[in-house]
Order: sequence, then C-alpha cells, then structure tokens
Amino acid sequence: MSSSSSLIQGISISVSDDDEASGKVRVRVRRKRNRHPVSARRRFLRRAARLGGPLLLAALAVSLFAYEYYRLSPFHSSSSSAPPPPPPTQAAGNLSRVDRADRARKSCLKMLDTEMLQNLELREPPEQNLPVKEVVYRSSLPHLEDNVSSRMTNSRFNSFTGYQTLTEREESFKPKETTVVHCGFYSENGGFRVSDVDKDYMRSCRVVVATCAFGGGDDLHQPIGMTEVSVKKVCYVAFWDEVTLSAQHEEGKKIGEDLRIGLWRIILVRDLPFTDQRLNGKIPKLISHRLFPMARYSIWVDSKSQFRRDPLGVIEALLWRSNSSLALSEHGARSSLYDEGNAIVKKHKATPEEVKIQLDQYRQDGIPDDKRFNGKKALAEASAIVRDHAPSTNLFMCLWFNEVVRFTSRDQLSFPYVLRRLRLPGVHLFPVCARKDLVNSFGHRRKVKPLAKEGR
Repeated sequence: MSSSSSLIQGISISVSDDDEASGKVRVRVRRKRNRHPVSARRRFLRRAARLGGPLLLAALAVSLFAYEYYRLSPFHSSSSSAPPPPPPTQAAGNLSRVDRADRARKSCLKMLDTEMLQNLELREPPEQNLPVKEVVYRSSLPHLEDNVSSRMTNSRFNSFTGYQTLTEREESFKPKETTVVHCGFYSENGGFRVSDVDKDYMRSCRVVVATCAFGGGDDLHQPIGMTEVSVKKVCYVAFWDEVTLSAQHEEGKKIGEDLRIGLWRIILVRDLPFTDQRLNGKIPKLISHRLFPMARYSIWVDSKSQFRRDPLGVIEALLWRSNSSLALSEHGARSSLYDEGNAIVKKHKATPEEVKIQLDQYRQDGIPDDKRFNGKKALAEASAIVRDHAPSTNLFMCLWFNEVVRFTSRDQLSFPYVLRRLRLPGVHLFPVCARKDLVNSFGHRRKVKPLAKEGR
C-alpha cells in the first residue's frame, strides 16, 4: 500500500512509529452514528416552542392595552354609572388630565358626591377652645410713632407691617379675649393699594379661592372640578401687579370687560410694600382676612398650581368633617423645622446667616427638634391652605405673617413655631396624597422680577 494510514468505510487504521518498527498494525474501529431524519412535525413543534413565549407575552400586552383604552374611552364612561360631566365652564383639555389621574390611583381626598355638593350650605366656623373673641389690629388703633431704634430691628419692617418689637412679639403669643396684634396694613401709606371697585368686590365675597402672581412669575391656571353652585357662591380672585399684567398681555391674555380671565377675577395691586416679591405674595396668602373682611372661609392656591376640586366640597372634607379651622398638607420630605432650615440653606433659598438667626431664636424660645406634634408631622407644606376666618384662626395667621416678615420668607420654617407657641386647636395636617388630589402642580414658569425700590 502506498500510505501508512487510510479510511475505508468508517474503519480508521493508524500506524504509529513503534508499530512500523515492529511491523505490527493497530486497527481502531469507529462506529458510524446512524442519524434518523427529523420529521417536519417535530421541526414545527420545536419552532413553536421557541417562539410561543414571546408571542404569548405580546398577546397579553395587546389585550391589556385594548382593555385600558376601552375603560378610559368616553364610550365606556357614558355607559357606566360615573358621575355627571362637569359644568361647561371647565377647560376640557385639563379635565382629561384629571380623569386619567383619578382613575390611575385611588383618591386620597374623600369628597361628597355631586348631588350632595350641589345642596351643600355654608356653616358658621366652629368655636375653638381659645379665649380670643376679637382680634384688633394695631393699624386700626391710634398709636404713637415708633422710635428710630425699633425701626432698625429689621429692615423688612415698614409702614405696611408696623415696627413690631420683641416685647410685642412675645405678648402676641399670649391670647386674650381681645388680642391686639400687628397684621399688615399698618398705615394708609403702607402700600398694597387696590381700586375702590375691587375693594367693593372683595367685601362681597363669603367664600374665596385666592392666588397671586407678582413680578410676572407664573401663568394663570383655570380652576376645574367645581359644581355650578360653587361657581355662583365662590369668588375666584387672582392678585396681579403691573409686571404680571404686562407679561400676560404680551402672551395675548387680556382682562375682559368683566375684569376676569376665565373664572378668575383679576385684582390689580399697586405700590407693593416689599422689594422681595415672595414677601409680597405672603399678604394674600397668610392674611387674606384683611383683604376679604366679610369672608367666612378661604382657600389659598400657589400660582404654580391648578385648583382641581369643588371649593365647598374641600371645605366640608378638610374642615367641617374633622371640626378643624385650618388645614394644610404635611411636608413631603422632612418633619423637623431644623432639618428644613438646613435644606433651605443647601438649596440657596435663604442665606445661612438669616436662617441661623431664625433657628437660634427658636431654640432660645424652647422649640424642640421633634419630628412629630400631636401625632402628625411637625412640618407643613403650604402651597394650599384651607381655613376659616374665625378670630382665633385670624390671630394664628397674623402671627405667622409677622414671623415671615421678621425672619426669612420661607413660611414652612415659621409655621411649626407658631403652631407650638399658640397651640391653636383644630389644625388639620392632611397627607401629601390629599394635596395631590387638591391641586395639579406645574412648577414655576419664569423667574420673578424683583422690585427695584427700597422698602418703606
């Protein structure tokens, strides 16, 4: 044979060097594997098993999508026992957002049904266990001019706020049957001037939903979700300055002959008393009872938010049902005012020096670093405030406003202090989820323009 190794019909013959030397040949037999042909049926089953899992998941996804589309469609809503559609005064584009939000999660704010809301009547604010029967504002009393030293205690005190001394501050936290306090509008020349027509309108209001935008900061979000009865009984008031008026005119949003934009009655404020626009915003936010002297209830909504519930229903749910006089949300991130002070400095919302002065005073006044007060968080978030206008509540709001003027403009830092010092009963801190049911938050749209003038 010409070669030393060959393959014949599956028989392999290998010859090693040793074998060649000895003349022996070692034969190793490799058996050929018999392969049976794979049937078409088996190939089909293999492919089906390989593709079946993804196809099944895709089918489930399509089914779920079809179900959700049908459930959210107007055809399904009209055939179900859903409540009747909102009045035509509401914006349809915003309503779809509210409907989807309500269906996506269970509502945390328990409201009465539409029929009960239509028949809801106003109640008198409940009497609280405080001796306060009347609050007299220092601006309404004959008074001597404050001396120069008292005016120098804080540069933000001016002829609008009056010049509260530390002694007067301390006395204001000792409520009496007739309590005398500073509460803005100290002098006729103090600023925050509105027209006589607007004053007459504000005197006519018994229930108010209020917001403000000074310095051109935010757009006006139309309220939604109210009943026809509330539209007739509730005043929706937006306070603007001339900067905001000009900014809105540039975007084509002009005040109508009825002095409204949508449901909002626009009140134009001239001669704002503070250079800090945030502090100007605290006037309608915290001392609305000074602006609406005949009102029994008011709801404050920050300009970045859209009010999305029936006002009378909100008052019933957050005040009457719990026998409360003041309601606002728990803070979503923190519970301690001292932790909040650190966060304010870290986020550059106030200077470290002014925050330190405020917190040092609160420690000196005996305010503990507790995270709970009366079983709730000791810190609040005040983008939405629901309140009555009873004397004790008015006193609380005046003291809160004075703290904001004396120290930083961050009202969540001074709220726990006033709450602990005055111990107003009937303060309802509702959960964060209820605030999300109450308003849609859009955030601030543009930077506020500060006033280019000195304080008074």
